[in-house]
Formats: sequence, structure tokens, C-alpha cells
Amino acid sequence: MEDEWLWVTDPERELERPRRVHATFDKRSLPLGRRGSGPPREACVWAQVSGDVAHIVGILPAALARGSTRRPRASEYEIQIHGNTHSLKARQANALERLARRRLAPEQLISNEFARQLTELSREIRRQVGVLVDRRGEVTHVMVGSAHGIELPDWGRLRAGRGRLRGLRCIHTHLRDEGLTRDDLTDLALLRLDAMVSIAVLDDGLPGLAHTATLRATQEQGEDPTERMAPAHPADIDFDLQAFLRDLETDLARLDVGRDIGDGERAILVAVTGGRNRDEFDIHLDELRELARSAGVEVVDVVTQAKPRPDAKTVIGSGKLDDLAIRSFQNDVDLVIFDQTLTPTQARNLADRMELRVIDRTQLILDIFAQHATSRDGKLQVELAQLQYRMPRLAQRADLSLSRLAGGIGGRGPGETKLETDRRRTRDRVTRLKRDLDKLASQRSHRRQRRDSRGVPVLSIVGYTNAGKSTLIRSLTKTEVLVEDKMFATLDPVSRRLRFPQEREVIITDTVGFIRDLPPELVEAFRATLEELSDANLLLHVVDASAEDFERRIESVRSVVREIGLGSIPELLVFNQIDKLPPGMGETLARRYEAVAVSATERIGFSDLLERAEALLWSDDLSDFDKQRLEGLAAQGA
Repeated sequence: MEDEWLWVTDPERELERPRRVHATFDKRSLPLGRRGSGPPREACVWAQVSGDVAHIVGILPAALARGSTRRPRASEYEIQIHGNTHSLKARQANALERLARRRLAPEQLISNEFARQLTELSREIRRQVGVLVDRRGEVTHVMVGSAHGIELPDWGRLRAGRGRLRGLRCIHTHLRDEGLTRDDLTDLALLRLDAMVSIAVLDDGLPGLAHTATLRATQEQGEDPTERMAPAHPADIDFDLQAFLRDLETDLARLDVGRDIGDGERAILVAVTGGRNRDEFDIHLDELRELARSAGVEVVDVVTQAKPRPDAKTVIGSGKLDDLAIRSFQNDVDLVIFDQTLTPTQARNLADRMELRVIDRTQLILDIFAQHATSRDGKLQVELAQLQYRMPRLAQRADLSLSRLAGGIGGRGPGETKLETDRRRTRDRVTRLKRDLDKLASQRSHRRQRRDSRGVPVLSIVGYTNAGKSTLIRSLTKTEVLVEDKMFATLDPVSRRLRFPQEREVIITDTVGFIRDLPPELVEAFRATLEELSDANLLLHVVDASAEDFERRIESVRSVVREIGLGSIPELLVFNQIDKLPPGMGETLARRYEAVAVSATERIGFSDLLERAEALLWSDDLSDFDKQRLEGLAAQGA
């Protein structure tokens, strides 16, 4: 297929049957004046020609094309019509093009003549027709929809500045006098348009009532952000639009001045029940809220939906998605966080719909890890996890039709696309990171061997994130350890010496905390760190006794321990934070689960903890008296 000029003697008549904005037709059906260079008789098309088939790329008036043999620039021939242009006749397409050359008075919302041109064309093609008009009254875009709706074109960044409107008003037709739809009002609020106008198309093609809405000058939480004007005929609409918009932007700016601007980002949390019962769903939602707080995100709203399974395209339904878009606009949020893991398609659809950053729970956890990583090991492991998470999504974000990775016939060309370059660089970086982490793992292995040669037992603390593990090791060893009331505050292993009452010493270590559905990328990246647990003689499994779902958390931790092949190491269950429970409740839990009840902050239960740990670590060295005493303690816990 090659590009060439096709000079057409009578484009208005001859192109009427086959032509649409981009049309493919039989070239032999056209009365061609000439092909190639030379002055055209009337007009010409720039087409891609293959044999007797031509595919129209653009149309150029004869006055512009005269004497030219070059391919015209896009600005010279592109038809600025967006949407459903399939099967339009040449006369109808020309009428749409003439709309783009119309002007309105800057102070005029709509004129009766302009409205009539829209409605007559809309009735003829039986589709909704719309335009976007700027503050100068010039038409910037012409849109063609279906009989039931119309889509706005993508004109760049869709969100205006704080306290300002977009500077565009949307005027479109409705074949049925349904007034402004939910989609109309959502687009008005989300895109901060100057106004949204829908004009009813009467049976004779004349304009009916015009329904107009603008943003509300005072917006309270939960209040509709749009305000509708009384329906009126376009000929009866008479007010100064410029003065109205100036006053509206002044009021909106005054609202934004009173808003607090903090260091953290503002977010809305979104979750779908997905078959979970209400109690389990609420626990998961609370955990997502806590993760957001640990990441430094301010949660301003929560959107939930009861669905047996998430929507394959957008997780939530279309109506709830519109509601989410409105809430995002009202609360001026920076991002939306979903509890469910998003597929690349879902993430792209949601981001395109709301024009906001959309992340899932996995990305949120990865961000927390990135914030808290301090050592070289930790930073490398976090980067590896992030790259492994992004790799499949990188491939999904680009146009796969551009890929030339296959080579051979049809695969040769100018070289790599940006997608291929990004993927190759990411793979290379992943390879380097794995190589560096292997070296660090080898160094840690040598250190562990030297430590093992001294015969000092190792006591490793594991548990759900934010269960109080760091507080426990700080209280037991009376040393300085980072303690924060945040999830995943500790990423790098911390080792301290712990002396037992009988002048015995152990190495006690603290590792990264676990969480339900721990992202597999993190498990893989932190496998070297988690393998530090392989040298442990005993695992102290710390549990937050005050958590409502502590049983689920216990199983989540044990599942990860089994996944990394350490399920055979002896475990001592430790219920922490019993000071938050009613008196006696901690001891009851300890007896039921054959565990130890402690409070790391109040230093309660430490003697029992050390006795049980000593019994498990040095059971062969105990005297008969000590064995009888520990057997008695075990009987009390049974």
C-alpha cells in the first residue's frame, strides 16, 4: 500500500456514497481528474492506495493543494470530528465540519441559530451531535455519538486547576427529551466544565428545550456538586455567560482557600465484598485503612459495594464508578486505592475514567516497603519486588501491535519501540538486582556460619505486621530498636543478645512482618531475608491479642513460614498487648492456645516467656527439678 494524491472532479457528489471521515472504497468508482502532481480541478483526497482500493486519509480543498505534490500536514487536512462517524455521507460530514467553523458571542451560552443547526443535523443522522466551545466562543471539537449517548474526546489533561473551571462548555443534542443524564452531570463535575447543555430534538428537527447545568458554588460533603438551571428554549436564554463564570470561579476559589494542604496525599479507599461476610469484609477494610495511614496517606472517604465478584473491567459497577468519580472530585483526592488486586486492564480502565492515579493493595504495600527500607539489602529487595510487579503491567500498557520482538517476516523495521526498550531495561535491571542480592545472601550466610560455630542458639521473632515484635525485642534486651505504630516499620533484620536467668545467651532476631495475602513479589524478593529464619532454633510467634481476627493472622503467618520451607522449626506462640484486654482475658487465651501472654510495653509476663523459651531451647540440659517445674507450667497452660 502506498500514499498518493487522488484528484477528484466533483468530491461533493462522487464521494457521497462511499465517503466517511476515514473511508475505504473502490478507486475505480471515482472520476479521477489526475493522479500525482499538477493542479487539481476541484478538490483532492490524500489516500493510501493498494491496487484498485483506496483508503482516505484526509481531504484537502483545491485552493490549498494547487500545485502541491507533498503530503499535507495534519493541521491542513484533518477533519476534527470525533466519535461515531461510520457511514456518514459527504454532505453530512461537511455539515459537521462547518460546525467547527461556527462562532458564538463570548457572553452567549447558546444561540437559537446554532442550536437549530445542531438539532437538524442530529435528526438527519439519528445520532447525538455535540460541540465543545471555549471562552472566546470558538468551537474546539465536534462530536458524534449514538442515538443514546455521546463521548467527549480526549483533549489532554482533563482536570483544571484548583478553584478554576476548564474553560470549555459542552453543548449537545438529545434525540429524546430526557434532559441531562447522569453521564452528563458526571462529566460536568469531573472535568470541571463551564457548563453542560443538552438540547431536545423535536420531530421536525427544530430545537426543543435546552437543559443547562453548572458546578455548584457551595459544595458540602455528600451534596450534589452540580446545579441545574430551569429548562428554556435556546431563543429565550439571555444572560451574560462571562460575568456568570467569573463569579462562579471566584466562589470556587474561595472554597479551595479554606482547604488544608498537608504533606500526605488524599485518597479514597474502594472495596468490593467479593463473597466475604460482613465481619471479614470490615476487618479487611480496617486493615487497608491502616496500610494507608502507614504510607502517610490521608483517607478522606471509603466507597464499598456488595457484589459476589468484582467487575472484570472496572472492579465496581458503572453506577458506583460514576459515584466514585463524583466523590473524587468533591474531595479533591490525589489517588484511589482498591482493596482488590487490579489487573492491568482494570487499572487502565479506572485511571482513564477518573483521570486519577489508581493503585491496589499490593502497590500500597510496595510503597510502604520503599519508604521504610534503609539498608542496601532492603532497598535492593524492594526495587526488585516493584520491578517484578510492574513487568507484566508494562507490557499491557502499550500498543502491542507495534511490537517487533518476533523478528523475521513482518518483524523487521526501524528497531525497538519504547515498550520494547523499557521491557529490556527492566529485565536487565532485574537480572542485576538478583545477582547483587545473591552476593549479599552469600555474605549473610558466611556471617551465620561464623555465628553458628560459637554454638549460640538463635531465637527469631515472627508475626503479623504491627503486632509489637520490635517493642518486645527492645523490652527484652533493653536496647534501642526502632519502634513505630505503623505497618512494616521494620524491614531489615535486627539482631540482639538476650541473656537468660541461668547465665545463658541467645541471639534474638526480628524480621519483616507478615500480612494476609502477602504479595508474591515481596515473598520472592525478600526470600533471602526470610531465610535468616532458617538458622533459628525457636520461632517466637508474636500475636496482637487485641486484634479481632487474631486467629486469621496466626494462620497467615504460619502459611508464609510454610511457604519458605521453615514449617518444621519449633514455635512458641506469644500473645502480646494483653494490657489492652480485660483482666484475665490474656491468660485465658494463653491457656486455650498453649501460649504465653505478655505485654511488651508494660513488661508483663516476661518471666513465663523466658522459662518456656528456655525449656524449648535447652530441654536436654535441664535438671530434674527444672523439668518438673516446667511440666507444671505446661499443665497449667493445658
